[in-house]
Formats: sequence, C-alpha cells, structure tokens
Amino acid sequence: MSTAAVAADALAPRRSTKTEPHLKLVPTERQMAPRRRIEGATTDRMPVRGCAGESVARRAHVEPATLRLTRRGRMLLTAVSVLVFGAAVLVLGLRIAGVLEPGPHFTHTVPVQVAPGQTLWSIAESTNPGQDPTIVVEKIANLNKLATPADITPGQTLQIPVAG
Repeated sequence: MSTAAVAADALAPRRSTKTEPHLKLVPTERQMAPRRRIEGATTDRMPVRGCAGESVARRAHVEPATLRLTRRGRMLLTAVSVLVFGAAVLVLGLRIAGVLEPGPHFTHTVPVQVAPGQTLWSIAESTNPGQDPTIVVEKIANLNKLATPADITPGQTLQIPVAG
C-alpha cells in the first residue's frame, strides 16, 4: 500500500464494523513493524515552507556584497589619505612659493665683449655671482635678441644685466 493510500485511509471516516461485518481493517506489514531508529537522528517533523514562483525568483536575485572595513582597515585608509593629502599640500605649497618667490632684480646692464671659449653660462656666472645662471642666461638672450645660446661669437659685445 502506498503512502498516499495510507494517508487517505487515515483521513477517511471510520465505518462501524457492527453494521458491516464483512469489512475488516487489516493492518499492513509495514504498519505492524516498528521503525528502526538511527542513532543521532530525530523523528521530529521538520518545518516545510511552500514557495510560489515569485518568492523563488526574488531569492534568486543576489545583492552585490558591500565593502566592510575592519578597524585596522579604516585606520590604514585614514593614514594613507592623510599622507596623500599632506603630500599634495606640501607640493602645492612649494610650487606656489617657487612661483611667488621674487627673481633677481636687474638694475642696470653692462657691455661685455665675448672672449674665445666663453659661453653665456660662464658670462652669467662671472657677472652675477649668487644668482641662478639659468635666469641670467635667459635674460641675456632676450636683451641681445639671440635665438639660441650658441649664437654668440668671440669678439661680439653683449649687454649683460646685473642684479643690484
């Protein structure tokens, strides 16, 4: 006898055997034999939840995992952020200070005749000691309308700016 038949038989109204003596309920072999117990297993009923198609579809949608930081991770992130921000402020500050820093003030010019083997760099260093030669060479090239620093020839007279 199947499980469905046993369940249907259990739910069917019981008939009295007095009125119908020919009908007698005979238990099956399975109903008479006791169930074997497995150690550690329980025979308690497990809760069963029925589910419709919608609830299954809703559960199939997986939310993306969110980023979870530990205390150590937050401290590390804060420290790195402070270092990056501090470095940016330092670089920006130095850049602004370099731009705003006043360059040399040239008060007058002096004529200098170029000797053999002299370069604009050596002339800038000898006429303006203590100044950045790069700025002085640029100023000499602008004053004398030189396209490149190599445009000088020995014996040529150049106007050299002198810082006061």
